[in-house]
Amino acid sequence: MMKILCIGALTMGSFYYAQSYPISAIPENLKKNASVVIRKESMAVDINKIDDIVYKKSSVITILNKDAISYSIPRISYEKGDNISNVKVIVYDESGKKIKSYSKSDFTDIAANPQGTFYSDSRMLILPFTASSFPYTVEFSYELSDENTVFIPDFVPFYEYNVALEESNYIITNKSGINLRSKIYESPFNYTSVDVKSYGENKVYAYKNVSAIDNGQLVPSPQKVLPKVSFSLDKFNLEGKQGSIASWKDFGVWYYQNLLTPVSVSTPQIKEEIASLNLSGTTEEKVKKIYQYMQNKTRYIFVALGIGGWQPMLPDEVQRKGYGDCKGLTNYMRTLLDEAGIKSYYSIINSNSSPISFDKDFPKMSGNHVILTVPTEKGNIWLENTSQQIAFNHLSFNTTDRNVLTVKPDGIDIMQTPSSLAEENKEKQTLYIQLNPDKSITGKGKFSYKGAQYDFNLMYLLLPEKDKTDVMKKVYSTLDFENVEMKDFNNDKTLAVINFDLDFKASNYSKPVGNGYIFRAIPIYKESSYHEDSTRELPFESRFSYQDESEIVYEVPQNYYLEEIPQNGNIDSEFGSYKVTFEKQENKLLVKRSIKINKGIYPKEKYNDYISFRKKILNADNSKILISKKS
Repeated sequence: MMKILCIGALTMGSFYYAQSYPISAIPENLKKNASVVIRKESMAVDINKIDDIVYKKSSVITILNKDAISYSIPRISYEKGDNISNVKVIVYDESGKKIKSYSKSDFTDIAANPQGTFYSDSRMLILPFTASSFPYTVEFSYELSDENTVFIPDFVPFYEYNVALEESNYIITNKSGINLRSKIYESPFNYTSVDVKSYGENKVYAYKNVSAIDNGQLVPSPQKVLPKVSFSLDKFNLEGKQGSIASWKDFGVWYYQNLLTPVSVSTPQIKEEIASLNLSGTTEEKVKKIYQYMQNKTRYIFVALGIGGWQPMLPDEVQRKGYGDCKGLTNYMRTLLDEAGIKSYYSIINSNSSPISFDKDFPKMSGNHVILTVPTEKGNIWLENTSQQIAFNHLSFNTTDRNVLTVKPDGIDIMQTPSSLAEENKEKQTLYIQLNPDKSITGKGKFSYKGAQYDFNLMYLLLPEKDKTDVMKKVYSTLDFENVEMKDFNNDKTLAVINFDLDFKASNYSKPVGNGYIFRAIPIYKESSYHEDSTRELPFESRFSYQDESEIVYEVPQNYYLEEIPQNGNIDSEFGSYKVTFEKQENKLLVKRSIKINKGIYPKEKYNDYISFRKKILNADNSKILISKKS
């Protein structure tokens, strides 16, 4: 939705005097965990008027290995009407020797999001460059003049894992006479800090020597680790429409009047749609019927047209064509509800697997997704309008537990989306397993998922039957499947629950011992490896709270008996809890297992405690049961 400025390609043209960038000059500490090293980077932002802003950007980036190829490709994101000039690219080899140079004429002009984009005013100049060997260095600079002054980018060291930074500067000059607000968000973990200096009307922000964040086990996203500086003008221009963002109230009024009101237009056809539904019952029942009607007749496709890509399609376009992006589908749903006499609100959100919220005290144009909020006497109904599969009044893990900008005629309300407890993000397994003398097992299982675990299993709806089997084998790789069949898959779109059955046979589950066999207590669980780290530099994040419950009935083969079973186990920790019990029932063994994991960000000093907790659970899952042949 928003114009994203490629941070991998920013620095001033003043870098273009004779320089050499040998790989050997990179400090060793910055090579650790890095696929990319940003050698020099600068962005100069000149705010001349309410509708005149110039970005002068340049960078020198070293690509150490093939994992970072995409990061090295020079690209310039822009909107129609922007002016791009002084484009220069130089590629250097490992020793710092110049290989080749490029200019603007060598770039290709494409849609900014070519995959899945149907219409777009958002464009991208991209250099189709392919390296022949690694490592190499790319020096890149350009200028971009823009009339839109609402999208002043944040200043962060980098956005991705495995990127290191030697030096980065952000120079902002405000000649517009409009108040420019800025706010520094320090790293909550003291990972690095920003240096700030003032030179008259100029402010210079800088980062130096920032180590790469490795995409290791449970590492929080870089956005949660790194500092940033945010900027926003009190008054702005967006595609010729000027407004105030000095407060969320001012911005909400402008947003409603300029972006939503012009497309809040019903038609006789939309009125007929609502009439044909013969709505009755409670508000919730009516909303549900309209929502599921909308789901069944539309599909998601990216559209970046209309006032900087922020204005939704007209609802009659979505109604006629049967597609739209998050903005268009949400606005269409809002219009349908209006025709039914039900008030709802367009709500802007940050959609990320790790929750990111808006700053209530720093109004700024941001967000990357739109949902719909429907207030009722029983509480808010939340509608995700881009999915044909998702349940009614269910937000995925990408949009729960954070705030939204709810746009109303009198301003923006900042509201909180629902959070879920561990027991609401639940997997339930019921397994019946026949132990066979040939070391194999034959099993039947019932699986049920709700909450965030419902979200993770929606993918099966999009897969052919063969692919479902392949995915199932990977997910439950703890079993050596000979064959497996998923049956009776059901997506309950009222309760937000996915259920399915599983028939399977697995080899080599048991191991012979004397005249009997041993086998592990828990047959199906998601396999993970856990390693202690005495040198860990970052906190760790458990992104989802969840609870898994298993009930397993083992049937012992004829002429065998249960000779030895483990003791019941119970583990409690600040990170969660675990319980397993064993009960003999004639020629059967009933095993019950429950694991609960708490959500949170924990200090690095507790990482090995967490690993110990998970290893204890793994050991309990793998505790051995002995069956022996009757004499």
